[in-house]
Amino acid sequence: MQTDFLIIGSGIAGLSFGLKAAKLGTVTIITKKAKVDTATNLAQGGIAAVLDRHDSFASHIKDTLESGAGICDPEVVCQIVESGPERIRELIKLGVHFNRKGSELDLGREGGHSSRRIAHAMDATGREIERGLLAQIEDHPNVTILENHLAVDLLIASRAGVNVSGPCLDRCLGAYVLDRTDNSITPYEARTTLLCTGGAGKVYLYTTNPDIATGDGIAMAYRAGARVANLEFVQFHPTCLFHPKTKNFLISEAVRGEGGVLINEKGDPFMHKYDPRADLATRDTVARAIDTEMKNSGDDSVFLDISHRDADFIRERFPTISATCLSLGIDITKEPIPVVPAAHYMCGGVVTDIMGRTNITNLYALGETGCTGLHGGNRLASNSLLEAVVLSHNAAKQCQKDWPKLAETPFIPIPQWTAGGAREMEEKILISHCWDQIRRLMWNYVGIVRSERRLALIRKQLAPILNDVNNFFHDYNLTPNLIELRNLALMADLIVRSAISRKESRGLHFMQDYPQPDNNWAKNTVL
Repeated sequence: MQTDFLIIGSGIAGLSFGLKAAKLGTVTIITKKAKVDTATNLAQGGIAAVLDRHDSFASHIKDTLESGAGICDPEVVCQIVESGPERIRELIKLGVHFNRKGSELDLGREGGHSSRRIAHAMDATGREIERGLLAQIEDHPNVTILENHLAVDLLIASRAGVNVSGPCLDRCLGAYVLDRTDNSITPYEARTTLLCTGGAGKVYLYTTNPDIATGDGIAMAYRAGARVANLEFVQFHPTCLFHPKTKNFLISEAVRGEGGVLINEKGDPFMHKYDPRADLATRDTVARAIDTEMKNSGDDSVFLDISHRDADFIRERFPTISATCLSLGIDITKEPIPVVPAAHYMCGGVVTDIMGRTNITNLYALGETGCTGLHGGNRLASNSLLEAVVLSHNAAKQCQKDWPKLAETPFIPIPQWTAGGAREMEEKILISHCWDQIRRLMWNYVGIVRSERRLALIRKQLAPILNDVNNFFHDYNLTPNLIELRNLALMADLIVRSAISRKESRGLHFMQDYPQPDNNWAKNTVL
């Protein structure tokens, strides 16, 4: 398979870039399940941008820097924030329908924001953006979307056994790709490869992420020689629905933005004890507050109460949340919602510049897979979709600039995948056992509150698991589950190594041994 642009992932970043790159050449988008199985599709809140005349770039920049706990890149923050309004207008032109009040956008507010600046489509913004972008790209003659295709590893010239020399040696040539229908593996050659695989929430036992979020792009990039950064900063969303009959269902930050109040089992509000912004504090503060309340009380959850608002307003503003809760016997217009924190977003990722370029030639990382410097130590709510559309636009501009040279770059014959002496794995329980061990260890030892003792323990306990997974990869024929386990195990190791190295508390990384921030650590953790 040969293509000009190979995009791994079908969320907002991949689709946005693909739509623009299709004007230059052929685009192949691979996605490991269905094309709508993305974190984008689950995003409820919205996309942040300065869209109100009473708001300002300076205010949005200030909120982002404050949330980022001192390690955002100010120049990157300024560029992304100032590009926001134009990218929102572009999405609207592409057919994405945001809520309106008359002729103006109906802007929401979320924790950490000093103004209403969240463009949203009820409480299913990601689904609407995904719908709008897919409608534009699905029938494009230059675009091929392949569902049920999973990238195994990147093809790097210096490691692929091809006859190249000089600066081309570290060039990304594409990826080996597994077809889930028959587990066959084929080299996909590309002039430019883009990692848009989302985050790694499934490395934790409890997460708001879809099952596809196994850190594939970050793991593949690291194995290929790319730099990764700030992986200790895992954002736990404060309010995931706590109910035995459902998993991964997020209760949007926007509920607190519209007046929702966090209360304990007794019905008492508690956020005012932890932050002067109370229920509109940033996610790191709210998640730690809930964690503390639950540990002190022994309760299984806290509660988010918006029942004091008008019932019709609640149902109209939050139709998805309202209907889902009602199907589980919770009427949010009359009673509070049981919630707990859950792993939600990787603020770190593959190091890129403002154009999305990694340190490997012709390899880009966009969206949650990349680390641009926007989020720092704690992502400001709804800045993630903003970053995805801005970086996708920047990457497309960079590829357009480079296209005359790229278009003349010849494809290099790539060796076919060989299984060597690998055999079928008869005991599939080996994979599920390792998967379960990793996720439980990560939840118990590298969660919202950490300590040196716990991090040392998990490092010791992960070592034999990592060794087993490495042996599985070489001894057995590859399957989707084994590929994901390999990536998940590496992500766990990288997160633990990053957390051990940061001897302070900052943003999403809270260490009991070092409860205060240290100016010596006001920098990125790069592996």
